[in-house]
Amino acid sequence: MNTNHQNTQEVDENFIKHAGIVTKVTKNAVFVSLIDNVNCASCHAKSSCGISEDKDKSIEIIDKYSSYYLHEKVTLIMGNQLGLKAVFFAYIFPFMLLFSTLLIALCFLVEWQAGLLAMGILVPYYFLLYNMKNYMEKTFKISLSNQK
Repeated sequence: MNTNHQNTQEVDENFIKHAGIVTKVTKNAVFVSLIDNVNCASCHAKSSCGISEDKDKSIEIIDKYSSYYLHEKVTLIMGNQLGLKAVFFAYIFPFMLLFSTLLIALCFLVEWQAGLLAMGILVPYYFLLYNMKNYMEKTFKISLSNQK
């Protein structure tokens, strides 16, 4: 297991754990603000990572039977494979879709039209992704546990 000095993030073989603080509790959800990760400053991939760019990192966790209270310190737990799946849906597949559309469109259209079509193909992709929100919520389960 790899841990850092402030214990804000732990990685083991099957799970990624990240410390957070409960910022809002509703009837069906818990909103958790992530505690900054000290490893981000020295990470070589921080320029391409969405986590290191955004200072306000808040996550909504669907939890109908919440026993958490405001400002409670919690640990978010997510499977390693879910992180790879998220990167695939957010970055890899859209790039492949855009690039393949561009290459195919260049055979039939002029460059600027092919470029517009390639960028335009992302609109239905993200619309479809948005409409699959319920499926994504079930697939990307993040668990909470009290921090000790």
